[in-house]
Amino acid sequence: MTFPALDTTRLQLIEVMPEHAPAIFHILSNEDVTRFYGMDPLRETSDALNIIDSFKQTYDSGQGIRWGMVIRETGTFIGTIGLNHLSLYSKKAEIGFELDPAHWRCGYAAEAIQAVLEYAFETLALHRMGAVTFLQNRASIELLTRLGFEEEGVLRGYLYQGETSHDGRIFSLLQPDWAMLIQQGDTGHVS
Repeated sequence: MTFPALDTTRLQLIEVMPEHAPAIFHILSNEDVTRFYGMDPLRETSDALNIIDSFKQTYDSGQGIRWGMVIRETGTFIGTIGLNHLSLYSKKAEIGFELDPAHWRCGYAAEAIQAVLEYAFETLALHRMGAVTFLQNRASIELLTRLGFEEEGVLRGYLYQGETSHDGRIFSLLQPDWAMLIQQGDTGHVS
């Protein structure tokens, strides 16, 4: 099974490989990144290799897909984005992503999300895309809302991090709503 690489204007979304471990470690050892990620910061480079292995196992089992985000012009690995809890039978998944803070507020996450949504709704024929954020993660909440996701409510004790359970805010975007946004040209695109 060939990994589904995706291209955007500025990014290549590629399979995450062991050679990306230093970049993954750099990103996921940063407390600014993991504060709202649902896991504690990485402490050893071997942890990054374990995460990469889990991405491969999840893809091989058909339960998810995780892409590495690489800036097309420079080849710089800046984060990952993926479909979690993927169920082709139930036609649903949850989207998740993280980005190196050096590349925050540049529109890369929005660009990658749009490519993954297109793949999920058009190629995989999913009907529902969910997203869960920490209640305090204003940047992700604003981004998801701008891209057409609707808030559905709060999942009590849904996220576990720092030896504590946290409430999560659940969002969704349905394929017909996404198609209407595309038709209207209102996808929250950031150039």
